[in-house]
Amino acid sequence: MAIFSSNTSRILNALLVLCFVWLLSACTAKSEVEVLKMAHSLPTDHPVHEAIMYMGERLRVLSDGKMDLQVYPGGQLGGERELIELLQIGSLAMTKVSSSPMEGFVPEMKVFSMPYVFRDSEHYWRVLDSELGKELLLSGEKVRLRGLGYYDAGSRSFYTVKKPIYKPEDLKGLKIRVQKSQTSLQMVRALGGAGTPISWGELYTALDQGVVDGAENNPPSFYTSGHYEVAKYYTLNEHTFVPDIVLISTYVWNNLTPQQQEWVQQAMDESVVFERKAWADATAHALAEVEKAGVKIIRPDNSLFAEKVKAMHEAAKGTPAHDLMQAFGKL
Repeated sequence: MAIFSSNTSRILNALLVLCFVWLLSACTAKSEVEVLKMAHSLPTDHPVHEAIMYMGERLRVLSDGKMDLQVYPGGQLGGERELIELLQIGSLAMTKVSSSPMEGFVPEMKVFSMPYVFRDSEHYWRVLDSELGKELLLSGEKVRLRGLGYYDAGSRSFYTVKKPIYKPEDLKGLKIRVQKSQTSLQMVRALGGAGTPISWGELYTALDQGVVDGAENNPPSFYTSGHYEVAKYYTLNEHTFVPDIVLISTYVWNNLTPQQQEWVQQAMDESVVFERKAWADATAHALAEVEKAGVKIIRPDNSLFAEKVKAMHEAAKGTPAHDLMQAFGKL
């Protein structure tokens, strides 16, 4: 009989790796340098990873070498949920996660998983850069998670293996991989498909072997994952704009001096500017490359999809997400 769940085992494995790293650092690093451990699940050629590395460079410069960021990419220390939990117990300093799994920890974050909340990308950034957007970043402090800033993760759209999607009815009977988010499952159901949560690392095989008929994500992720090799239809219906969020453990944040906190926040703010430009470039490059590889890019009438999910908005009345949607609409 298994003593630990697979989820617990992954967390324990990550803790063992971190303990080893800390012991090694204690032996080799100068004590006056504050080293923050940062982990995420993306590959090193992803624009978000590049932005995180840039943040580390800026942190070293701003602190005159007194602070450093040690980055563990590619899911070395676990998936997004495991990394969030490591932050909560103070065993990891920072991580980058999609806002979708955050809804399991901070109910307000559910608003980003709701489809067709934003009118367009301009409205999306106006909201995130507003005081309301900044307040939302700090809403996780009650569960020991402080948001430092938003990275652009573009808009999420459907891609499929055998059948193109031109309208919501085309999703009928299709199994679509989604993140572990109840809102995402509801959205696919409302559009006529069947949502199937599968880990990101297992998705390529699931698409290739027909376990699922498609998935949904942004253009750079569709490209860097190699999913375009098996999914030859990409429908830019842009159902959600789901930002990436850089988090720091409140245990770690509260133990930093005010000056150190200022350096970390400034490095984050500068990396946001870097990442948004890198993301725009990566999106254009990804779409060009997948089209060159034979993917059919479809630009549907998105209002048809938005109409199908209106009931979700109505059903959310009385929740923090609905209140936020109302507030977003006024910006």
